[in-house]
Amino acid sequence: MSAGRLSNRIASIAPSATLAVTNKAKELRAAGKPVIGFGAGEPDFATPDHIVEAAVAACRDTKYHRYGPAGGYPELKEALAAKTERDSGYVVDPSQVVVTNGGKHAVYNALAAIVNPGDEVLIPTPFWTTYPEPVRLAGGEPVFVETDILSGFRTSVDALEAARTPRTKALIFVSPSNPSGGVYPADEIRAIGEWAAANDIWVLTDEIYEHLTYGDVAHASMPVLVPEMADRCLVLNGVAKTYAMTGWRVGWIIAPPDVAKALNSLQSHQTSNVAGVAQAAALAAVSGPLTAVEEMKAAFDRRRQVMHSMLDGIVGVECLEPEGAFYAFPSFAGVIGREIGGVTIDSTLTLADVALEQANIAFVPGEAFGSPGYARFSFALGDDDLGEGLGRLAELLS
Repeated sequence: MSAGRLSNRIASIAPSATLAVTNKAKELRAAGKPVIGFGAGEPDFATPDHIVEAAVAACRDTKYHRYGPAGGYPELKEALAAKTERDSGYVVDPSQVVVTNGGKHAVYNALAAIVNPGDEVLIPTPFWTTYPEPVRLAGGEPVFVETDILSGFRTSVDALEAARTPRTKALIFVSPSNPSGGVYPADEIRAIGEWAAANDIWVLTDEIYEHLTYGDVAHASMPVLVPEMADRCLVLNGVAKTYAMTGWRVGWIIAPPDVAKALNSLQSHQTSNVAGVAQAAALAAVSGPLTAVEEMKAAFDRRRQVMHSMLDGIVGVECLEPEGAFYAFPSFAGVIGREIGGVTIDSTLTLADVALEQANIAFVPGEAFGSPGYARFSFALGDDDLGEGLGRLAELLS
C-alpha cells in the first residue's frame, strides 16, 4: 500500500493477538486439524435462558425498533447503578453510567475523554492487548510498568512512582487480571488509589471479571476503598464475561458527572445507542439471579485447579495458581533455549508456532501482553479438551 494512503494513527494499530490466535485455531479446525484452542477470552457456556428470553420479548417490542438515548436506556442505567452498589458497594447515580458497545468501546471512549496528546498512561504488564492502542489513538503514550511471576503479576506504589513523570495522566488498573489471573488484595488497591489521589492521576479500573474470583480471594473496587478517587476514577465493566454474553456487545463506564456528560456527547456522534435488544438482555442479566453465574464459576474453578496442576507439572514451566478471571499465565523460562521438534525455542512466539504446528494446540504468547517468556492459557473450554490439550503440551515439552 502506498505511503500516506492510511492515516498514521490507523496504520500504527496492531491487530488483536488474542483474536488472531482464536481465528487461526478456527481456520485449522475447519480444515480438519484437531486443534484445541486455549486462546479464547470468552466463556464456553450459552447465555442463560432468562436473558435470551428477555431479548426475544424485546424483539417484539416496537420500543426497541427505534433509536434510544445515546448513553443507554434509563431503566438499564438504573439497574447498573443498583448492580454496582450490590456487587461492590460503590454508590453512583444512574446519570453517571454510560452504556457502550462492549468493553473495548468503554476502554476507547474512557481514554478519549481524558487523554490529550503527549499525556502518559501507566499500564502494568502483563496487559490486555487492547489497552495500549486507544491510548495511542488519543495521542497519548503508553508507559509499561513491568511485573513478573515473583510479584504475582501485581504492581506496587514504588514501581508506579518510579514510572511517574510530570506528563503522567492516568493509570490503567485491572483486578481480577486478564491475562495473569491475579487479583490485588484490598490493602494494595487502597495504597495504589491513595498514591493516585495524592498525585492527581486518573485511574481506569477494569472490573469486568469482578465475579470470577476463587477460594478466599475477593474482588475490591478502588473508589470504594479510596472515596477521594471517585472524582478521578472511571470504572469499566460489561456483561460479557460474567453472563457469557461476549457476542451481545454491552459494556459500560461509570464516570464523574462531567465526564459522563462528555461521554454521552461523544457517543451521540460516534455510534448512537447500543442495540436496544442487547440492552434489554443486559437489563435481564444484571437485575436477575446469579445462579447461572455461580454454576459457571464452579466449572471454571474446577478447570483452574486442573490447569494449574498440569502446567506446573511440566519440566521447565512455572505457573502461579490463578486467583481470578479464567486464565493461567505460566512462565516458560525453563523451555527457552531448548530444541523441540527440531526447532530451537528462542521465545514464546516460537514456542506457540511449534505447539500449533506439531501438537495442534493454540495459546497466546506473552509477547502479545508485554511479557515475553510467558503465555496465556484460557481455561474457558471443556474439561476433556483442557486435559487433552495440556497433555499434548506436556508430551511436546517432555
